[in-house]
Amino acid sequence: MSDQSKMVFKSGFVAIVGRPNVGKSTFLNRVLKQKVAIMSDKAQTTRNKIQGVITDDESQIVFIDTPGIHKPKHELGKFMTDLALGTLNEVDMVMFMAPANEKIGPGDRFIIEHLKRVKKPVFLVINKIDTIKKDELLEVVANFKKEHQFDGAIPISAVSGENVDTLLAVVKENLEEGPQFYPTDFVTDHPERFIISELIREKVLHLTHEEIPHSVAVVIDEIYRDEAQENLIHVSATIIVERKSQKGILIGKQGNMLKEIGTLARKDIVNLLGSKIYLELWVKVQKDWRNKKVHLSDFGYSDKQY
Repeated sequence: MSDQSKMVFKSGFVAIVGRPNVGKSTFLNRVLKQKVAIMSDKAQTTRNKIQGVITDDESQIVFIDTPGIHKPKHELGKFMTDLALGTLNEVDMVMFMAPANEKIGPGDRFIIEHLKRVKKPVFLVINKIDTIKKDELLEVVANFKKEHQFDGAIPISAVSGENVDTLLAVVKENLEEGPQFYPTDFVTDHPERFIISELIREKVLHLTHEEIPHSVAVVIDEIYRDEAQENLIHVSATIIVERKSQKGILIGKQGNMLKEIGTLARKDIVNLLGSKIYLELWVKVQKDWRNKKVHLSDFGYSDKQY
């Protein structure tokens, strides 16, 4: 067999960028077939770059799910936006995701201005096509194409999976020849501690309202295997909030809210680790932590963390 007839292996890093709450994490979890990014109907759910890896015989795609790009209101917001924009210059391809059921806004145009300076291929991904009529889709795509000359446009529904395989085929087609960066069964580069903290934070997002979701950080204090019970793992975590009133809400009457957060989080952690879990949760007040760089770093919001 000649060298020319051998299969060429392709690989590359693909950034998923867009405004908050456009479905980036939903897409990533779908293509990875497991949860590595938390999901919520509240904006700015993702706070760190989350890498998810898909490998087959022909290619390895390393997706980077970035925080939703938005106008920052505090140091945490600035960290998130800088992280997302900084990713644009580190990857081989960019997927700009926008929802089909919303008009182009200032946030989209802010991102597109940055995309105009990207030297790599940039694809428009219109998500949530299950929320509009098919004949409306052409106009949505046309409006975005007026803003920027994208290398292609792919409509999908990350929730239903419609057209997701087509998008993956387009990504693979546009990757260049390259090495396999990670082992074949590798799914994410994030350590278990990070994913567990995110799963706990996801439950807080689902169960609380108003100012609490954005004021919460979760720190894993300890993970260890119980020597007396081989299949039991102990996880101790602290939920950080900014005010005493938020602490009271999170604990709830007779501790009921904290118990519910723990019950729901435990189910996902069991699925992740495949072991029985003893989960211990604490709530701590750290005033105005989102505006203090030392706390951002302590709580995992540092580009050197992962």
